[in-house]
Order: sequence, then structure tokens, then C-alpha cells
Amino acid sequence: MYEYKFVKVEITISDGQPKGDYEELVHTYAKQGWRLKQIVTPPFSNNGQTAYLDIIFERRA
Repeated sequence: MYEYKFVKVEITISDGQPKGDYEELVHTYAKQGWRLKQIVTPPFSNNGQTAYLDIIFERRA
């Protein structure tokens, strides 16, 4: 059986870049035994950008 963690990373509207260091986020969770499973982008808003990314991690329960 596996457990999952969903981490939302907001996107800066002015430049379309993630707020914060998502690479460091992945390393931090990996040190805790989590494995990167998937990065999901929700539907785009009216301005053609997404507001956030959902980063999904998994590990054995």
C-alpha cells in the first residue's frame, strides 16, 4: 500500500515562474522517503496561465 502527499506550488502571474524553489522541494521530500510521482497543472485561466502546480509524492505506507 502507498500513501500520497500533494504539495501546491503557486505560479507568479507576472512572469509565469513558480514561487519558491520546487527543485529543493523535491529533494527535501526525497530525503524523507517520498518519491516524485507526478506534476499536475490545472486548467489554464483566462490569461492563458495556470495559477499553480500540484506536485504529487508517494511512498510505501
